[in-house]
Amino acid sequence: MKVILLENISKLGSIGEIIEVKRGFARNFLISSKKALFASKENIKEVEKKKSELSKKDQERKKIAKNIQEQIQDKQFEIIKLSTENKELYGSVKPTEISKLLSEKEKLEINPSMIQPVKEIKSLGVFKVILNLHSEIQSQISIKVISQENTK
Repeated sequence: MKVILLENISKLGSIGEIIEVKRGFARNFLISSKKALFASKENIKEVEKKKSELSKKDQERKKIAKNIQEQIQDKQFEIIKLSTENKELYGSVKPTEISKLLSEKEKLEINPSMIQPVKEIKSLGVFKVILNLHSEIQSQISIKVISQENTK
């Protein structure tokens, strides 16, 4: 299915580009989240008119992402969790929890879908987490998981 991109999406393309994607991906994600339009003649003309406006919005988002990156790049954040004697966690640290932590500590609203742990966080220790702030900007932080027993 051919769609026109309304924003820059990493590994897919840039604003105004017409790409071929699977029907389900187009319908369920790109079009529903307003990241793309079905590639009809009318939509192609419409996107051509709006291209500069869309580029400005993308540049603003990129600038915001750059500021966030400078603010948190290579910082370490601590999360306190219950753990077993052999340093395994009861459950794991999820992106939603990391998002909430960043909101509390740094006053940053980062969508959990932008947060990508390098490997699953299921034990105590320090873990690298990649934040996809923009299609062209990534940041890396460390999450230090400490046992709740050590904090008493």
